[in-house]
Amino acid sequence: MKITILSVLLASTAFAPAVAWGQASGGTGAPTNSGGVGSVPTGTGGQSSSPAGQSVDPSAGDTGAAQEEVEISGPGGTAPAEDIVVTGSRIPNVQRRSAEVVSVLSTADIARTGEGDIAGALSRVTGLSLVGNGFVYVRGLGDRYSSSLLNGSPLPSPEPLRRVVPLDIFPTNVTASAVVQKTYSVNYPAEFGGGVINLTTRAVPDESFLQIGGSLGADTVTTSELGYVYDGGTRDWTGYDSGVRDVPGFIKDAGLGGLSVDTPNVITLNNAQTSLLLQNNQLPANYSYEASFGTSIDIGSVRFGVIGTGGLSNGWRTRSIRQQVATDADANIDSDFQTGLTDNRALVNGLLGFGAEFGDNRIRFTNLYIHDTLKQGRLARGFTGNVGPIGADPAAVGNPNVGVQPFIDQATRWFERELIDTQLVGEFKFGDVSFDARGAYAKTRRDSPYERSFRYEYAGGQIRDYVNRLSGLSGAELDFSELDERLYTGQANLSWAVPFDTPFNLSAGYFYSDTERSSSRFDFRFFGRNRQALTDGSEQLRPDFLLSDFNVQQNGITLVNESTAQGSAAYDASLKIHAGYAQVDGEITTGLRAQVGIRYETAKQRVLPLGAFVGTRLDNDYFLPAVTITYNLADDMQVRGHLSKTIARPQFRELAPQLYQDFESDRLFFGNPLLVDSELYNAELRYEWFFARDQRFGASGFYKHIDNPVEAVAFFGGGDRLQTGFANAPEATLYGGEAELQRFVPLSGLGNDFLASRRLVLIANYTYTKSELKVGGELIPDVFQSSAQVRTIAANALFRDGAALTGQSEHLVNLQVGLEDPSKLSQATVLFTYASNRATNRGPVQSGIRLPDLIERPGIRLDFVMRQGIKLPYIDKQIDLKFEARNLTGTGYREFQTFENGAQVDNNRYRLGRIFSLGASITL
Repeated sequence: MKITILSVLLASTAFAPAVAWGQASGGTGAPTNSGGVGSVPTGTGGQSSSPAGQSVDPSAGDTGAAQEEVEISGPGGTAPAEDIVVTGSRIPNVQRRSAEVVSVLSTADIARTGEGDIAGALSRVTGLSLVGNGFVYVRGLGDRYSSSLLNGSPLPSPEPLRRVVPLDIFPTNVTASAVVQKTYSVNYPAEFGGGVINLTTRAVPDESFLQIGGSLGADTVTTSELGYVYDGGTRDWTGYDSGVRDVPGFIKDAGLGGLSVDTPNVITLNNAQTSLLLQNNQLPANYSYEASFGTSIDIGSVRFGVIGTGGLSNGWRTRSIRQQVATDADANIDSDFQTGLTDNRALVNGLLGFGAEFGDNRIRFTNLYIHDTLKQGRLARGFTGNVGPIGADPAAVGNPNVGVQPFIDQATRWFERELIDTQLVGEFKFGDVSFDARGAYAKTRRDSPYERSFRYEYAGGQIRDYVNRLSGLSGAELDFSELDERLYTGQANLSWAVPFDTPFNLSAGYFYSDTERSSSRFDFRFFGRNRQALTDGSEQLRPDFLLSDFNVQQNGITLVNESTAQGSAAYDASLKIHAGYAQVDGEITTGLRAQVGIRYETAKQRVLPLGAFVGTRLDNDYFLPAVTITYNLADDMQVRGHLSKTIARPQFRELAPQLYQDFESDRLFFGNPLLVDSELYNAELRYEWFFARDQRFGASGFYKHIDNPVEAVAFFGGGDRLQTGFANAPEATLYGGEAELQRFVPLSGLGNDFLASRRLVLIANYTYTKSELKVGGELIPDVFQSSAQVRTIAANALFRDGAALTGQSEHLVNLQVGLEDPSKLSQATVLFTYASNRATNRGPVQSGIRLPDLIERPGIRLDFVMRQGIKLPYIDKQIDLKFEARNLTGTGYREFQTFENGAQVDNNRYRLGRIFSLGASITL
């Protein structure tokens, strides 16, 4: 973290109340300073890595010089003292030691991107793209085909729609390195499709430090612009509820028992603070604070260390979204709303780690806390299929010259996510024998209490105004969601460097994982006495007056339980995994290395919904082989070939027959309990050339065959609103290639004093991926399975043969062009990103006709990041400044369908602002 020289400005603006009745809570897109800014040197095995921005000039091409040692902790990560392939002496340490295809982000690499979170930094890695709210896709495959580890141990997700953790909740100041392994090795979990992302936290610092700082940012679409907010509680700006959203016991009892809530209990519910949506004409700026510290001490031959980080960020994002739905093949618009969404996101994070190093041995005790809250206000206006546009009403309330829409929708939401993770890792070396063991306990929760929604309909005649009669086409709903998950994992790995004439290593290990989840969603709808419509004039009241104590009592308003109208009110889920693996890794002949392993993994997965709903019981075991051959063409050049089999299990959320509101897409999701495991067969061939220190060129081709891939499928739920479900396609293939280049060009020969010590940085990568579904007339479980009756559908009725996998972009391009001074902190980088169109959902089936897929257009983004160190006189300290300009192209978001007649329907379309931020930090 860092202390900001903008603290006075932050205090006067960022903490100012959004409206007179309360303060603001954090929002999506809050900028945070990269932990790489003035980052702290850390060590691995007694060797220190270079501080960001302090590297040695590599332009001389001395690749034999000592290379930066990147701190990495992973399963089976205690490498033998000598590298297996001894001829690749000019290949960087990480790539030389690993038999697999890996991409590594060191502290310096992360700092160069200027990103405030790991998700953003990883989006610059070859073949990786960032989708939605911090989810990283590897080679266009969805997050379900990737896994995230922390210090080699799995993490549960606080986001119930996903199996992996949204990586935008990991600030870069927590992370020492990020390794993306794209080819499978048996020491990693079997759920490995596109790759595994292993984050390593800092352990023992080489020297004591204290770093404090902050940043202030603005979004051209949001900051000082109109947004929709609501009161909530006095602590909402921190992301913690002050008690106004406490869920009464009678709500839980009614939800589980299928009971309604009577009038006296309705009166006790919180009302105005969670019901009244307000207009804020000047939303505040985004801001963040950070702090980190570390120290170490030598006692005899043992070095002990402690390191801690903490941060708070708060930011805002407003989206004005066009949301259309067409329910026939002629693209006739059946629903059309203009929706305003304001997200206010608060992120609190902290890490406390203790470490000990003695010789080649290391013990690491890490404790991570992340609390991520999104407070959302929603206001929409439009029409649906059963009530179309009304047109102009000369006597309409407001502006009579504007066409009157039949409905106004309002919603207030609170999504609170929390992750607590405790890990103990030991990595030991005893001569030729290495042993590492790691155990972890993680707890995650997601609470969404008091999800309120109101629909007002326009009434003509004598009223000529919007009314809510709590009946018919208008109404009010109140939902409560809660999810808790616990994860216990343990792993041990034993390696023996066999004393042969040529390097040869044997390793074996065991892995255990136990995940337990409980989830509930209680849906209630408000009705007047005996379910009669309100007609006493109260139907014209605003939401908080409509549900005031007086009006509830006067009209006998009750809450009717609709929790099982679509799916189960609650479910319990579990996943227990046992695995054993063995691996040999050795030099067959000079320059030729082979790694061969096999993993046996057995798993029992259960989803048990409440009531008479379809459940899931999967009990599978697999033998999963992996073979990688590496050949060193020269000291700085190698070729790798790889074959393996892996799996992808359906996620709990994909299996659970329960509704879930996704705040990013503003869409409801529903699980399919009849999904089965996906099996993947992987092949890859890669060429790497490290032609100078820290400079490289790489190219690879890859192929995957997937049996039973899980696809997101759109369907029409209640009314004409699009929802997302899941189904197994019969099979799919994926193939493609990628190329990357990292080059430094010294500028000392240009005769300019300013450029004499600087160099040009060129980093480029491109990934081409082509995927195709293979479907016929096979019967598969339908996308919607809510009752005990199993429904099937022909695969080619749900999927189009030859369609690309959902989430997969055919083209991914990342380009970084920068100017930096290797001798001090001085960097300016332009970052260009392009991702081609990708499907978000398979098109819904309506009256036996499959409608077009929903397509997302990521487009082009251009960012600029500048980092500069400024020496302070007298105190011999340096302030590190960072300026960011994001999305300079102003690229917006668009999700659409294209019909055969050429018509296009915008399912979700909105502007995205240009984001500017300035941060400062100082290390004491």
